[in-house]
Amino acid sequence: MEMVPSEENQFVPKEIQNAAEEPRALCIIQDITSAKTVNERLTLNLPASTTLSKLYEDVAHKAGYVNGTFGLAWGNTQDMAPLDHSSEMSLSESGFEPGGKRNFLQLTDKDGEQPQIASDESGTADSSGLDDSSQERFIGPLLRDGTPGCSGDYSSPSYSYSSILSKSETGYVGLVNQAMTCYLNSLLQTLFMTPEFRNALYNWEFEEQEEDPVTSIPYQLQRLFVLLQTSKKRAIETTDVTRSFGWDSSEAWQQHDVQELCRVMFDALEQKWKQTEQADLINQLYQGKLKDYVRCLECGYESWRIDTYLDIPLVIRPFGASQAYGSVEEALQAFIQPETLDGPNQYFCERCKKKCDARKGLRFLHFPYLLTLQLKRFDFDYTTMHRIKLNDRMTFPEELDMSPFIDVEDEKSPQTESCTDSGAENEGSCHSDQMSNDFSTDDCVDEGICLDSTSSTERVLKPKSLLTFELFSVMVHSGSAAGGHYYACIKSFSDGQWYSFNDQHVSKITQDDIRKTYGGSSGSRGYFSGAFASSTNAYMLIYRLKDPSRNAKFLAVEDFPDHIKRLVQKEKESEEQEKRQREIERNTCKIKLFCMHPVKMMMESKLEVHKDKTLREATEMAYKMMELEGVVPLDCCRLVKYDEFHEYLERSYEGEEDTPMGLLLGGVKSSYMFDLLLETRRPDQVFQPYKPGEVMVKVHVVNLKSETIASPVSVRAYLNQTITEFKQLIAQATGLSAETMRVVLERCYNDLRLLYVPNKTLKAEGFFRSNKVFVESSELTDHQVPFTDSLLWKLLDRHGNTIRLLVLLPEQSPGTLANRTLFQKVGSDSDVLSEGAKGNRKSVEAILEESTEKLKNLSLQQQQGSSTSDSQKSSDASDFEHIESPTQEADSNSSLCVAADNRELENRIRATSAGSGGASSDPENHFACEERSDSEVNNDRSTSSVDSDILSSSHSSDTLCNADSGPIQLANGLDSHSITSSRRSKAHEGKKETWDTAEEDSGTDSEYDDNGKSKAEAQYLYFRAEPCSQDDASWNSQKCLVVHVDKRITLAAFKLNLEPYVGVTSTQFKVFRVYANNQEFESVRLNETLSSFSDDNKITIRLGRALKKGEYRVKVYQLLVNEPEPCKFLVDTVFAKAMTVRQSKEELLPQLKEQCKLDLSIDRVRLRKKTWKNPGTVFLDYHVYEEDISISSNWEVFLEVLDEPEKMKSMSQLAVLTRRWSPSTMKLGPFQEVILESSSVEELKEKLSEISGIPLENLEFAKGRGTFPCDISVLEIHQDLDWNPKVSTLNVWPLYICDDGAVVFYRDSTEEPLELSEDERNELMKKESSRLLKTGHRVSYSPRKEKALKIYLDGGPAKDPGQD
Repeated sequence: MEMVPSEENQFVPKEIQNAAEEPRALCIIQDITSAKTVNERLTLNLPASTTLSKLYEDVAHKAGYVNGTFGLAWGNTQDMAPLDHSSEMSLSESGFEPGGKRNFLQLTDKDGEQPQIASDESGTADSSGLDDSSQERFIGPLLRDGTPGCSGDYSSPSYSYSSILSKSETGYVGLVNQAMTCYLNSLLQTLFMTPEFRNALYNWEFEEQEEDPVTSIPYQLQRLFVLLQTSKKRAIETTDVTRSFGWDSSEAWQQHDVQELCRVMFDALEQKWKQTEQADLINQLYQGKLKDYVRCLECGYESWRIDTYLDIPLVIRPFGASQAYGSVEEALQAFIQPETLDGPNQYFCERCKKKCDARKGLRFLHFPYLLTLQLKRFDFDYTTMHRIKLNDRMTFPEELDMSPFIDVEDEKSPQTESCTDSGAENEGSCHSDQMSNDFSTDDCVDEGICLDSTSSTERVLKPKSLLTFELFSVMVHSGSAAGGHYYACIKSFSDGQWYSFNDQHVSKITQDDIRKTYGGSSGSRGYFSGAFASSTNAYMLIYRLKDPSRNAKFLAVEDFPDHIKRLVQKEKESEEQEKRQREIERNTCKIKLFCMHPVKMMMESKLEVHKDKTLREATEMAYKMMELEGVVPLDCCRLVKYDEFHEYLERSYEGEEDTPMGLLLGGVKSSYMFDLLLETRRPDQVFQPYKPGEVMVKVHVVNLKSETIASPVSVRAYLNQTITEFKQLIAQATGLSAETMRVVLERCYNDLRLLYVPNKTLKAEGFFRSNKVFVESSELTDHQVPFTDSLLWKLLDRHGNTIRLLVLLPEQSPGTLANRTLFQKVGSDSDVLSEGAKGNRKSVEAILEESTEKLKNLSLQQQQGSSTSDSQKSSDASDFEHIESPTQEADSNSSLCVAADNRELENRIRATSAGSGGASSDPENHFACEERSDSEVNNDRSTSSVDSDILSSSHSSDTLCNADSGPIQLANGLDSHSITSSRRSKAHEGKKETWDTAEEDSGTDSEYDDNGKSKAEAQYLYFRAEPCSQDDASWNSQKCLVVHVDKRITLAAFKLNLEPYVGVTSTQFKVFRVYANNQEFESVRLNETLSSFSDDNKITIRLGRALKKGEYRVKVYQLLVNEPEPCKFLVDTVFAKAMTVRQSKEELLPQLKEQCKLDLSIDRVRLRKKTWKNPGTVFLDYHVYEEDISISSNWEVFLEVLDEPEKMKSMSQLAVLTRRWSPSTMKLGPFQEVILESSSVEELKEKLSEISGIPLENLEFAKGRGTFPCDISVLEIHQDLDWNPKVSTLNVWPLYICDDGAVVFYRDSTEEPLELSEDERNELMKKESSRLLKTGHRVSYSPRKEKALKIYLDGGPAKDPGQD
């Protein structure tokens, strides 16, 4: 059947080529053959009658693979077989759904090998029958939405590494974009497609003895052009060229202008080509000449000079105009249109000896062979003060006649000529080479008469065709002034075909595509038309003079000079070597390798082995990589399949030592879903076979008597084994009794499941590849209690939640706790008191040694004093929320209970789970222990909503947090053994409930509730402290504790446990968390747990009063408005809710006197809001915190010392800081505060007039900008600020002065600015720059400039040691 290309770039049977009703199947193919291509999608929209074999051909062509080296399978199911490669069945017959529905396919390896990438030859064979229209065309840039920038801003959906290995079907080679080098690629392709430039570059011969090839710009350009002409790749790199420019990798991320690059590159080439045949090449090809003249309109005298140019800048839209020029011809006419100098702009005529009207303009004298036109699309908007891009439509012809732009008058010698004055600078003038700016008079006359050795008469009489230029390159910019993308549309002089060179993509285009680069829209050319126009438009145009005698053709390969032929051969060999290396890479398996080294412990590397190497050879390679020679014999090593993430040994390879690695690993891939482990054994051991389907189990043996958990023993089991069989397997490995064995599976972190159903399989219990179990086999009665109440569960719970913290104590001896005021109430019946006091005066070690016995006795006493039954406790606990708090007397009689357990640092968890009573300890009671009734116990527990929340959450969580440590019946009546206790979720439950309290509303956390009860009393969580060993002591000479603590403990309980070691009560010290960079942050939320901490985190304890409920820590800074540094830290203090501002000042002033030596009067200080460094609202004495003034944790305020009693009496007043600017002296006066009764501008001006003496009609003011003190250079303040805004009130735009602390500058409008000489201005500029830099303010008159584009001729920029 004959096939023809369709409009959709696919091949269809000729009979149905025009059948519009032909259904189509949309195929989306995911390439899963390597990690680099797995995220790519190929899209084909094929007729439903297309055969499967044709589908394979189309996919091979689009993916860049050799047909027959890959497979296609359905991507949305695992059950269907791969599609038949040679089948002639149609897509519809094969199960494809037509009509716009998506058919997902996967491109897979074939026979375990990755697809073969199509070479130039294979690609040609596959595509020989394709028409050019079947190619994907990349006309415009493929911009990512909303992303500015250059090449990083576009991507090709079908681009992959494999696609750059085969040459484009156009025969041209693309350039790889390094990052943002699209502007460079566009220019390089244009130069390459210029025959005269390419041929001249080939004729230049590089002398390696004279220059380093790496830094030689012409040589690297020559190499690049040779590769562009002869390479078989789709795209090549430009890194060697940019390296010769002296650029580093950061330059690839700098976006530059293509016209700027053209000028800089040409200048660099001229410098490199000095004293060679190519020395004048740039001028011969690109340089033109023009006359810049001024002619007197009275006597005809003309002053002029000759300038050279390499490009002509054409204005898109004249300044202030509402319409843009419609064409290049119109813009060229405007370029040479003279302007009249009259009125104040009159010209002083040397002949008339007076100012006369004159005409100033430009005239073209000579056009270059290669004419470059720059369309000035980038402009500056003085309204918004931003750079903008003009997207207006500007047409350009394919053939440009330049004869109308040369005036015949230019060919006559002027009657009087001068080259010393070119008149006023013309904004639209051409770029001039420096060498041509200073001609002698004779040179000027010569240039004006004779051009290119041709008389003026001959030039005038040249036929029109000799000034006709042919367009061959359009460099297009897509984007905005902030960033975008460049690409080039270039016509080949070989076949006249236009091509789009869009970085690595080269494709054919048409004249219609060129016309799309005109810009603008189809509507009228109104002022705003550019705002809605396309952002993709022509930026640079390059024309070539149509002159058969000069128009060159590209050098063919056989006509290359000898040195170029040698270079071609060298590059060809290099490319072949690269190809061979790619082939080796393509057949090399790269996989992670691990090894448990007997000496160096776990080692990791990457094993790269050819797919044909056997397992035995790979083992030997791994043996050498892991440096096992001399440590372990080679025959004691083997490679096994390993999952490092799960620490799972998947399988071993017995009897497969001679199998190729490609087969063992499932093909050659750049990444694998598994790893390899080099396993070792002792000579007397035998390797255990690992079979697929086995699971790995790490078994930890638990000893309840010693409360220890042993290191893991590895056991392999099958998922279909029953629990009974699994116990027998463990019994063989550990020697425990299977009959009394309890097995607990930790399915995930902190999630325990007791395996008690004998016939249940491991798979049903949730076993996976790698598992962790705890086993225990003893005769204790612990088996008989519900699992979540058992000693085993408690021990595992503690093991899973305990973290190790390093605590740095303050420089104060422990043991002073009994001497504190809070602990001076000594009861006659308290034997514990004296023992505790003695213990506290001893060392930390002594506390650790004695605490167990003391607290054990206390616990026994408490058990005897408690007569509450389990059922009563359960019922009482459920009523916690409904019991009102008793009197303070009941609190003072509380006896030791859970807090005693808190301090029971080494109290082993005994099998006797009967709890001590539900009483709580009060610090003021000092460990007193009395018998109390049930009601007292219950009343004491319900001291606050916070406590009841903690207790109710503890009641439901079955952890060591229970106030009643006896067994608890579950509410749903289920057997405890049949549920999984998720400790993590329950810890979060408790945490959530404690958040839902009144504490959150207060904005801070208190260590005590409303009745003075300690929150830490509500629950017991594991805590054990010991002195730091030498290994742990990272704070060498400091006092350090190692604390093992349950991370579910609250900060309040943690502080209570630390009391004996700090030596003061928990309210008298603060806890700071130390982060990796040694920064310290205070932990203040006492009802939060330590769940965010992890092992070996550091904590610093500092002495100081901790916050109570409703209190806030406040940092006080002094406001010094007329000092160089206006913000000075004074003290940390505490403000409380409902406190008035005057009360806070009364408490603050003694603190300032003691710590800062500031003796202040309460009527001469004010507090005011601080927002970073800006002073804000003045706080009046009667204001109340949290009612009138919002306050938060770590709040900051300003304290301001007043020269006179406070004038601010009402919130309706406004305090403004004013500063006088004196233009005549170029100085700013000191700040003065003005109190306004209203927001009236008139009142402000009246107040300013009063304090300054400036008449009201001459007074002008402006609001300061930025952060206080709103510093600004005295060189800018007179012009840059918005003086005398036309408003009547201060609280409207552009002032927006609505709060105290605004800065207002004012001046006398009749005062003239000081006249400064240039030296005085420069000196003042230096002083102002130094002053503003010291204060940290922006020096706006010296802005940071964009990085200039430079090409370094000596190989790189000189390093500035002072440059950051």
